[in-house]
Amino acid sequence: MFTILKLKQGIKLAILGLVLLNTTKTYCQDNRQSNDYLKIARELAHKNPDSSAFYFNKKIEIDLKSKDTISAIQTLNEVSILYSHNLNYSKSYDGYWKALLLADKIKNNKLIADIYQEIGWLYSFYKRDDKALEYFNKSIKLRKKQFTKNESNAHFIASDYFSIVNLHRGNKDYKKAAQFLDSCKLYQSKLKPRIVSYYIIAEEAYLDAVSGNYNIAIDKLNQCKEHFKNKDKTYLSVIHSLTADVYKMKKEYDKSIANYKISIQLSENNKSHLNYKLKNYEGLKDIYVGLKNYKEAYYYLNKENTLNNKIFGITSENSKHLLEIKDNYRLEKEKQEDALQEQLIANYEQEDKIWLLKSIILIILIISLLFYGFVLVKQIKNKHKNEKQIIAEKQKLKTQKTNEVLELKNKELTQAALRLIEKDEFIAGLHKKIETAGDNVNKKVILRALKTFQGTPSKNWTEFEARFTTINQSFYENLRNKYPKLSQTDQKICALVRLNFPSKDMSKLLGISVESVHTSRYRLRKKLGLKREDNLEDFISRF
Repeated sequence: MFTILKLKQGIKLAILGLVLLNTTKTYCQDNRQSNDYLKIARELAHKNPDSSAFYFNKKIEIDLKSKDTISAIQTLNEVSILYSHNLNYSKSYDGYWKALLLADKIKNNKLIADIYQEIGWLYSFYKRDDKALEYFNKSIKLRKKQFTKNESNAHFIASDYFSIVNLHRGNKDYKKAAQFLDSCKLYQSKLKPRIVSYYIIAEEAYLDAVSGNYNIAIDKLNQCKEHFKNKDKTYLSVIHSLTADVYKMKKEYDKSIANYKISIQLSENNKSHLNYKLKNYEGLKDIYVGLKNYKEAYYYLNKENTLNNKIFGITSENSKHLLEIKDNYRLEKEKQEDALQEQLIANYEQEDKIWLLKSIILIILIISLLFYGFVLVKQIKNKHKNEKQIIAEKQKLKTQKTNEVLELKNKELTQAALRLIEKDEFIAGLHKKIETAGDNVNKKVILRALKTFQGTPSKNWTEFEARFTTINQSFYENLRNKYPKLSQTDQKICALVRLNFPSKDMSKLLGISVESVHTSRYRLRKKLGLKREDNLEDFISRF
């Protein structure tokens, strides 16, 4: 039985191993085939764009099948750029939006920014400048967030600003083009090590020419030609077109015509930047009109109109595509027919009813939330108010209790002091009786005994003050802080006033006459700054 179980486990492990091996083998084969398709597509991009697009799309299928989303997005961008360079804006637009959907799902902001920039370029080709700027700025916003984390992203921000420069330059708004060129150069300068961008130099050269610095512009454009011969031959069509514009401004028409024609030839040979053919045809037409060579002017006008209609005309696939309704995250196509008009109207009415119902529900919900919030806030306020009242009541009771205890202790202290006084009075009376008695009494012995029992004023005060300080701990301190010039006698009078002692008892406890007590009280009132109507007892009770 144990042997059979082991055999079954071995078979399961073997099957699992074969499955994993087959999966790995399939993945490797798909990955190898995907890379092969990409290599072929790039090789054909400037020779046979249709075949190149075929292999790009094959690679995209494999990437999506193997769930390699990033690779699929990057390839969609490449094939969309290919379509754009060859004036197939319809397929280019579809490719970018498909890529945007995928990039949005995986929350890849770098890829989203790349796509925003390319969509901006497409809108600029259609002269929808507001939309183009909207997407260029969306890209810049994402790039700047990335820039705070990694300054190497400065290159991509410079690229976005370059797109805006290109847009304004194409619209002949050279002031704005110069402003954004400064931003472009600023971010390009942040790269370490610093990299010279000949794309930026070309735009800078054009603006130099607009300012009348033709020779400087031509020198810079010639530098760009030498650079792009080795680095990016496809961009030479743009450089020659810009050079032609500069020579046209300089009124060197032969050189301008030559560069326009070279630009057209390069665009056709490289199957790239074919949108510049429209600009070049227009430039040639304008030159020949100025030279009064109407035959050539008509020829290039015809070329311009034919290409323009092919790209943007009413029958153009690009224009049809552009007229379709699209939003930022999905493609919606609505086909309206006369037979469905009534149904559509009914649908709209139904939607209006639903919208109204939703609005009512939303309003009720908001009102309910506001009411609930109001009730909740009121309850919280009442709770806090009640808590404060309870705390205040407790504090009041505590203070009242403390005062009652203090008052009781002070009463006890007063009684003790009075007992001391009574004791002294009793002893004094007894002393007097003995002195008036006959010779039969041994006066000296009795008087000596009474003297040891009888207290002195200073001793009585010391005993009283010790008890008083224990009960009224901060009395003397508070009094001295506010009235530091009070004498010891003044302080003693204050203590006895605090306990409501009459003048007679004060005199006996302090060992002074009643008149001296009155004099001391009078001086004390002056030192305390009390007026005639002020009550000394009430004033002292505050300490």
